[in-house]
Amino acid sequence: MAPVQDRSAEPAAAAEPELITAFIDHLRHERGLSAQTIRAYRSDLLQLAQRRGPLEQLNLAGIRSWLGELHEAGLSRNTLNRKTASVRAFTAWAHRRGHLPEDPSVRLRTARRSNHLPDVLQHQHVEQLTGHLAEAARETAHAEEPDRIAHAISLRDAAMVELLYATGMRVSELSGLDLSSFETGRRMVRLLGKGNKERIVPYGVPAESALRAWLDHGRPELATPASAQACFLGRRGGRVDVRTVRRVVDAQLARLGTTAARGPHALRHTAATHLLEGGADLRTVQELLGHASLSTTQLYTHVTIDTLRDAYGQAHPRA
Repeated sequence: MAPVQDRSAEPAAAAEPELITAFIDHLRHERGLSAQTIRAYRSDLLQLAQRRGPLEQLNLAGIRSWLGELHEAGLSRNTLNRKTASVRAFTAWAHRRGHLPEDPSVRLRTARRSNHLPDVLQHQHVEQLTGHLAEAARETAHAEEPDRIAHAISLRDAAMVELLYATGMRVSELSGLDLSSFETGRRMVRLLGKGNKERIVPYGVPAESALRAWLDHGRPELATPASAQACFLGRRGGRVDVRTVRRVVDAQLARLGTTAARGPHALRHTAATHLLEGGADLRTVQELLGHASLSTTQLYTHVTIDTLRDAYGQAHPRA
């Protein structure tokens, strides 16, 4: 069954309430949150204001009623918890600033978090995925009437997928990469993660080859003065958008036809799972993925245990 899309999180265009604008400024300038996180907060609060009226009059009953409607609409627990977190952060801030007489979210409960992880690619899926991308690059390079833009896009897509799998980076981190982010001689990349926390992650030879092909033969075809130092570019030369990356990865995974895994986050989960299966310890994987808490990384042990159980059932004579 396909996941329910939160279409209600895209309110109709309207003048943004001043209180939301002030809160967004607080998130951006005082808390230093990422652009993607700020977009999620803004979308949630605009939706709440659209459904429940002026936020200066917000109360616990109104928040619970809104979340109840979203639950009945089929939104996942994790999505509901994200929206709850948005409202909690807002009401706490609004109460401190004197916009609300009390913080109505203090008594707001959070739904029990789902520990379900997206489908993980098997090793043969990764080989097929990267093989398809390499084949597409060869085909566009050797076509009877070569399309330089199509070839550049194919090189870009191959490099993006290789790096996502090689490093387990988030899609926002990939989009934010600059040319200066890489230490190509050491095959290391510097990532700016959640909360503007920086980490350095290694990547392997296949990712290095795909990246070099993109930088040498693909990026120059798309680059414009507006490209500045952005590593991955869109068709018009600007920094590649996270939605474009998701669309590319979704299309390539769907092409496999043998896995339900979709989206860049599936490659992140796959990288973590394969690292643990290969013998990496949890602390190392935590550092590579940029998890603030080890408990988040521990979720991947469920996947590896399931894999171990399946292998045991197939291989042991008295299983």
